[in-house]
Amino acid sequence: MTYLLGLRLEGRGVLVVGGGRVAQRRVPALMADGARVTVVSPEATATLEGLADTGRLTWVRRGFEAGDIGTDTWLVHAATDDPAVNAAVAAEAEAARVWCVRADDRHASAAWTPAKGAAGGIEVGVVAGGDPRRAAGLRDAITEAITDGTLDARRGRDRLRGVALVGGGPGDPGLITVRGRQLLAQADVVVVDRLAPTPLLDGLPGDTEVVDAAKIPYGRAMTQEDINRVLVERAAEGKFVVRLKGGDSFLFGRGAEEAAACARAGVPVTVVPGVTSALAAPASAGIPVTQRGVAQDLHIVSAHVAPDDDRSTVDWAALARSHGTIVVLMGVERLGAIAAALIRDGRAADTPAAVVQEATLPAQRTVVATLATIAAAAEDAGARPPAVVVIGDVVDVARELDILHMGQHIADRGARFGDDPGAPAATGSDGPSGGNRVL
Repeated sequence: MTYLLGLRLEGRGVLVVGGGRVAQRRVPALMADGARVTVVSPEATATLEGLADTGRLTWVRRGFEAGDIGTDTWLVHAATDDPAVNAAVAAEAEAARVWCVRADDRHASAAWTPAKGAAGGIEVGVVAGGDPRRAAGLRDAITEAITDGTLDARRGRDRLRGVALVGGGPGDPGLITVRGRQLLAQADVVVVDRLAPTPLLDGLPGDTEVVDAAKIPYGRAMTQEDINRVLVERAAEGKFVVRLKGGDSFLFGRGAEEAAACARAGVPVTVVPGVTSALAAPASAGIPVTQRGVAQDLHIVSAHVAPDDDRSTVDWAALARSHGTIVVLMGVERLGAIAAALIRDGRAADTPAAVVQEATLPAQRTVVATLATIAAAAEDAGARPPAVVVIGDVVDVARELDILHMGQHIADRGARFGDDPGAPAATGSDGPSGGNRVL
């Protein structure tokens, strides 16, 4: 039997004997709880050494010696690979009446470290008789139930208030952050965009209000002013509001405008970053936006207006002169004008280019061509938003990755780079990317 406690270690000394993989796993958690950590070990992992070098922990570079458990030690972890040393540490801790956790022998350990997790502002610790695998499985089941709303953590005096701006990621519901998923499960109101991971809405409690704030290109749209008003009004009613967007709220997502509207109304705002499609879409197609020896700089631009439009603030001429990767959002329908501007200002016409449509979703596909031909290739393939355009030599790196059989999940979605012996012959102009291909 165990008597469970929650230790508040802020400012208290904790001794960890051993500098290997067990210590590397436990030390960051102790530090996150505010403990003053001392590691005693002749050697340590690179991570622990780095923490010591920056002064975040104290590393005593020798083996354990009698007297190492001082009067300022509140907790000890014996985490060496030598049972005799761990036993000696535990014996000294017992004599000093300090709780000691033995990593090698749970039956001889005076204390057990629970499998710890957090969800919805709730900390969960599971001991399970000292069986770490069973405890971890139970912890995951509990935190997942809190996260997806199966266990309702929204009720009580500590319910969340205000607005959370949650970046939902590039499309695949599994790519929302853990924090974003937790807050979504606690929402009273969800104001959702068209490109947000909408399958997650199906798992919300039945009394959660969902406000459709979709903005269809050249079609129906909820105005930004109306969105701001809904956020403020619902929060003023004492409800917790999640503004669920695609990608990241602060990257061409107008999240800052919504945060400002809430701030003016005195509504507290939490910002949860999301995985932006500017990086996720190329990655899901096997394209590294940076690559040693290929591209050392990356430019992310919005093309919601064409390069020759007076409203455009993008320096397309400077982008043309650069040698880095260009990622264009909201640019599929202006791709011809974008390519023409870049070629006119100096970017080589045979620069590889790609359009990644519906990235991370089952319908993902990629059109690959050159800068001179990408607009026609995308049109022939029927490419449409949502899609991300990638321009630069890194596009050709994807073919090398495919040869190395990396990114098999891409092949599973039918968005494979490289030549498929069973596919029709590619058509279009020649170039570094081997002609135009719909993948």
